[in-house]
Amino acid sequence: MEGMRSRLFPPLFKGRLHDARTATSIGRWLGLAFMVCFATGLISHVLQHPPEWLADDLPSRPAWGYRLTQGLHVASGIAAIPLLLAKLWTVYPRLFAWPPVRSVRHALERLSVAVLVAAAVFEVATGLLNTAQWYPWPFSFVPVHYAVAWLVAGSLVLHIAVKAPEIRAHWNRRSPGTLALPEEDGPSRRSLLAAVAGAVGAVTVTTVGQSFTPLKDLTLLAPRHPDHGPQGLPVNRTAAAAGVGLIPAERYRLTVAGPRPYTLTLDQLRSLPQHEVELPIACVEGWSKSAHWTGVRVMDLLERAGALPNARVRVVSLQTRGGYRVSEMGHEHAHDPLTLLALRLNGEELSPDHGYPVRLIAPNRPGVLQTKWVGRLEVLS
Repeated sequence: MEGMRSRLFPPLFKGRLHDARTATSIGRWLGLAFMVCFATGLISHVLQHPPEWLADDLPSRPAWGYRLTQGLHVASGIAAIPLLLAKLWTVYPRLFAWPPVRSVRHALERLSVAVLVAAAVFEVATGLLNTAQWYPWPFSFVPVHYAVAWLVAGSLVLHIAVKAPEIRAHWNRRSPGTLALPEEDGPSRRSLLAAVAGAVGAVTVTTVGQSFTPLKDLTLLAPRHPDHGPQGLPVNRTAAAAGVGLIPAERYRLTVAGPRPYTLTLDQLRSLPQHEVELPIACVEGWSKSAHWTGVRVMDLLERAGALPNARVRVVSLQTRGGYRVSEMGHEHAHDPLTLLALRLNGEELSPDHGYPVRLIAPNRPGVLQTKWVGRLEVLS
């Protein structure tokens, strides 16, 4: 009889702090993390996959812009993990509320919450695995992650609108709803919130050093250390993974296709005026590091090919495997004096994994578009 009763009736929750005040407090932090993550994710997506009407107007300055926004994107996404877990712990007894559906409006509300929770868990889980470059799923990460981000944003706005009266009633310690809660729960609630804040701080401090290099010695949980890699710089795709063998210097040719096309050998590239810049490599996985690059300005190569000042350029790699073999730059990047075909990194000749003999380096540009093993530049009208 007791077993049948437990199957017929929802469980009883006697624990404290599963209340609206706790949910509202954690929800404010979680909402802020999601907003930062969503906004910076949009910036990253537009820079990687710009719509045609915007492709020519993507800004090349500030040079560190993508490093900042993508670092914030990954940091806020990681910070959202303990916040989301704490939020779900606070509200999960409501999943067992009886009756499960009280009206059409209540049914729609529960459906929207289910969509929000599922989409939020999906986003933080897949985003975290992406930082480690582990993809145990059959779909393409970028378009699906981007689409679900809009689902999270829309369902979050709907959830806030539905819960606005309850949120307003428990917004701070002096709000009417908060004052109606048991006074003895106050110290325990503050302890819980302090523990959640500590967890957020811990995961942030031990991961953010992969992009905020002053904290690089504390990257205990980050999948990348900004100093680990050939020539002191991390590498995502090696020459072997890209299908690029050792390229003999005497056989290398750079083709510049434009109104006045021409071809350069590696020695001819080396003999051209060389420029030095300090620019970061900033990758979508969240790591970034500044380095010193030496090479030929792309704007000089385009001018020699007869390109107009507003011309775009297509950059083609010699790689045979993997994505982003071809990238395009609008005129802002193509004609920025900081944009180089780099031949040297930190004073040394490029290693094969960093794109020997020639790679692109440009300001405010995602790392996946900093094309390595460049073999061809094409002037686009």
